[in-house]
Amino acid sequence: MIDVIRAHYDDRAHASALVDLLDAYARDPAGGGEPLSDFARVNLIDELAARPFIFSVLAFDSATPVGLINAIEGFSTFACRPLVNVHDVVVMPSHRGRGIAAQLFAEVEAIARERGACKLTLEVLSGNRAARALYEKLGFDDYRLDPGMGHAQFMQKWLD
Repeated sequence: MIDVIRAHYDDRAHASALVDLLDAYARDPAGGGEPLSDFARVNLIDELAARPFIFSVLAFDSATPVGLINAIEGFSTFACRPLVNVHDVVVMPSHRGRGIAAQLFAEVEAIARERGACKLTLEVLSGNRAARALYEKLGFDDYRLDPGMGHAQFMQKWLD
């Protein structure tokens, strides 16, 4: 039985599960292939807790943490409403293919609706076909306004 819960950053078990799951994702090729830094491991929970516009959802198989979504509330100026960006999606390899990601997304969507969000957004690596297929199955599609202008592409610029 998989339990999906809203993480409480002040709960030691939730905090530990979140950091361990995120570290496992970071070590995966889809997450960059490098472990979380010592700085991130030590400070992540306090930094998440300090930001009320961030929330996390965890999945447990009995007491074993097996899934995580970290989400960040943003704002749609066109809709003049909040939006929720799904920032990290983690399901441990031992538990993939069991519908856990869909359960995590259902809880994130419920939280987004409680917050009055107009939409969910996310980024996916072009080579992560399994993730893209899941997201499409869950109703996600490329962001576009005018089809003649194409679809949006996620870009980044490191500041340090």
